[in-house]
Amino acid sequence: MTHDHDLVLRPTAAQTEAALNPPPGRTGGDLVVETLAGLGATTVFGLPGQHALGVFDALRRSDLGYVGLRVENNAGFAADAYGRITGEAAPLLLSTGPGALTSLAALQEAAAASAPVLAVGSQVPRAGLGGGRHGYLHELPDQQASFRGVVKSVHPVRTQSQIPSAIAEAWESALTAPHGPVWVEIPQDVLLAATDLPVVTAVDAAPHDLPPRPELTAVAADLLANAARPVIIAGGGVVRADASGKLRQLAERLDAPVVTTFGGKGAFPWNHPLSLRSWLEDRHTTDFLEDADVLLVVGSGLGELSSNYHTFKPRGRVVQIEADLGKLESNHPALGIHADARLALSALLETVPERRDPTAADRVRTVLGLVRERIDSQELTLEQRVLAAVREALPDRSASFWDMTILAYWAWSAFDARHPNTMHSAQGAGGLGYAFPAAIGGAVADPTHPVLAVSGDGGALYSIAELATARQHGLNVTWLIVDDGGYGILRAYMEDAFGQATATELTRPDFVALAESFGVPGVRTTPDTLAADLAKALATPGPSVVVLPARLRMFAPTHLD
Repeated sequence: MTHDHDLVLRPTAAQTEAALNPPPGRTGGDLVVETLAGLGATTVFGLPGQHALGVFDALRRSDLGYVGLRVENNAGFAADAYGRITGEAAPLLLSTGPGALTSLAALQEAAAASAPVLAVGSQVPRAGLGGGRHGYLHELPDQQASFRGVVKSVHPVRTQSQIPSAIAEAWESALTAPHGPVWVEIPQDVLLAATDLPVVTAVDAAPHDLPPRPELTAVAADLLANAARPVIIAGGGVVRADASGKLRQLAERLDAPVVTTFGGKGAFPWNHPLSLRSWLEDRHTTDFLEDADVLLVVGSGLGELSSNYHTFKPRGRVVQIEADLGKLESNHPALGIHADARLALSALLETVPERRDPTAADRVRTVLGLVRERIDSQELTLEQRVLAAVREALPDRSASFWDMTILAYWAWSAFDARHPNTMHSAQGAGGLGYAFPAAIGGAVADPTHPVLAVSGDGGALYSIAELATARQHGLNVTWLIVDDGGYGILRAYMEDAFGQATATELTRPDFVALAESFGVPGVRTTPDTLAADLAKALATPGPSVVVLPARLRMFAPTHLD
């Protein structure tokens, strides 16, 4: 009797011949790039280093495209963006010790945003492992430990035969919901040694599905069907799961208003009659959410930024759909459904009956009107003009990447991301320097549309070296730098808290002249000419820089009231 689990795939004659007679000159590095290619990777990011040279040498014998950045953390941001845009695991090649550790802030952002990044780092030779102090260059007592609290999973390699399976296991982990960064670590001597192992040709690493438990979706469907005032909060999990269409179907079936978190921008149409948009840092929105008798939270942990700085206190029943088990009910008691957003929304659509609420759109308009009155009362015309100019200039299908800067904080709440998965920021971990290197990754992921990066002058200096990368690869990235002479948001925080700011003022370069020194065209603009200058830059092939000298202000917070 033959059982399904006894069946094996028989190699073809050509595969057998290739296995028995692998080409000469291959090393452990070739096993790495062959495995990546076998898994479907086409592009890798990174930076060479002494212990990782075996992998980089193998790249020239492969068909993989390579995008080399100037700083490892920036390479991590580029891989993060590539993973977000494509939904593929983005390979990130790093060296040992300082090179590896420099990527940690980017990997933290990828973890917070559920971006699939497959980091492959080198290690000192095997003789230097084990925690003793052997004196190898770049040596750490336990390099893995530095990554274990940041990435989703760690996959150490100690022999060449382990390389394909370890990378395949990491790939599967990165792409199983919730997506995230993973760490593979391979010693230098394993990468450099000649190998007679067969060429890696077939690698199976399909991510696992994360379906909802049917008894839980049955309860959720009943709660939503019988709710008087259901409301939906859509987080980044909806975007990562490509579930925006399912979300809209459910909202329209229930007549349920929808607010998107900052990570969920674009998950629901901005101008839909049921759209509360993204005004989560507004007490009127918070009050509306608290008044819901059933609140469906999809793909969000309701963390600090999604809960108006933890002032949100729901009074009704909460149903939370979340792929990250650690976020389930982490902030509020709920009917917790551990599942991929798309699969869970599909399950609800199969069972939730149509529900009509003729007041829903009117209640949404009322809330948005109150938000508008609050913003208009604060004399923030300049800020709204600048944000409107960016929206006017940016093509609808173009991706934008925003640093931790005042204009980005405005965009979280007030920018219309007209399509899902087109607006990205560093709001997951909150580190500076994200926007421009991430935009490089976005431009590599989708070269058919121009890409926008938005930074302040402080954040721009974290990644100014990547102008050389954008120029070298001829990428269609426009970088808007809002130059206010310092760390603007920290200046405002300190002035509000202490009456004056300390350590926030910066001496900075002439950004236009600096861009031109890289061979990148630059222009200094004004609020009146910003839309035209940005549109021209975005329409011109290759990288460009647009500098806006302006001191922007934030709207008043409501969580302190």
